Amino acid sequence: MTLDGVTPLLEVRNLVKYFPITRGIIFQKQIGAVKAVDDISFAVPPGETLGLVGETGCGKSTTARLLVRLLDPTSGQVLFDGEDVAQHKGPELKALHREVQMIFQDPYSSLNPRKTIGSIIAEPFAIHDMYAGSGERKQQVQELMDRVGLNPEHYNRYPHEFSGGQRQRIGVARAIALEPKLLIADEPVSALDVSIQAQVLNLLKRLQREMGLTLIFISHDLSVVRHMCDRVAVMYLGKIVELASSDALYSFPRHPYTGALFSAVPVPDPGGGKRQRALLSGDVPSPANPPRACRFHTRCPKAQELCWTEEPPLEDKGPGTLAACHFPLTREEVEQQLPAALTAAQASSST
Repeated sequence: MTLDGVTPLLEVRNLVKYFPITRGIIFQKQIGAVKAVDDISFAVPPGETLGLVGETGCGKSTTARLLVRLLDPTSGQVLFDGEDVAQHKGPELKALHREVQMIFQDPYSSLNPRKTIGSIIAEPFAIHDMYAGSGERKQQVQELMDRVGLNPEHYNRYPHEFSGGQRQRIGVARAIALEPKLLIADEPVSALDVSIQAQVLNLLKRLQREMGLTLIFISHDLSVVRHMCDRVAVMYLGKIVELASSDALYSFPRHPYTGALFSAVPVPDPGGGKRQRALLSGDVPSPANPPRACRFHTRCPKAQELCWTEEPPLEDKGPGTLAACHFPLTREEVEQQLPAALTAAQASSST
């Protein structure tokens, strides 16, 4: 598979992850499964930032853990540099983790409180037998600290002595220590104050330019995604319902669920102009028992009989956009419902 003639660094093919639901204590019997990720496919070329967005529980974080082999897939493939990572074991898996690293959502629980930040950042070097001399290793760690905006003199301090933003910078330093090709950021700023979020996001963009990183950026904040990403995949109940370039998605979203996400974006002056909110009825269905056919039809204001009986394929709906919808949004519907929200998301992404 190629994207505009470029061989992807990462390719996901029909990826599935089901978590079994069991009954019984001694003799456990499977009675169902949580369909966390259900047959998704996408590709990411070198140097691109792909955003994954959606409501809590849609499968974003599970996808991230599958990509780095923290979880094994139920079926499907994750190809990194053309090799199926699900087949890697022992030395091959260790080599993969040198090329693929992850930044976690909570900057405190992802750091060992019993270790100094110097030993935390140096741990990848110890695992991969790099910079064996303690003096050389310390020098490398202090250079990393300086690179992410931390004071190298704080090498012997513990995580609780730092603010949330500084702790996330420690996580970033640890993730880039081995100079990976692919960096997966799982909601890296959602636990931070807004004023600190911009600093961490700009740090990630600078590191991406300097190191030539490919980035998977997971978030539920559409303004942050607009600021960071070249393309965006929208997930709902374990499925990708829309995949588009950032410009296409933020100018003309096609899937009604994407439109509902934009409609929920706060606007600076909600009374300044009339707009029809894309209100969704009901709650998100259980991933253990998702609706058949189109999974969004139970909440979709445009659902028709076809949506209840036939699952829509992810297909071309316009320049730069793939959407899984039988009745995608029209330009008129977008202009009625979303102009203020789209403007707000684009304006806040540029600040």
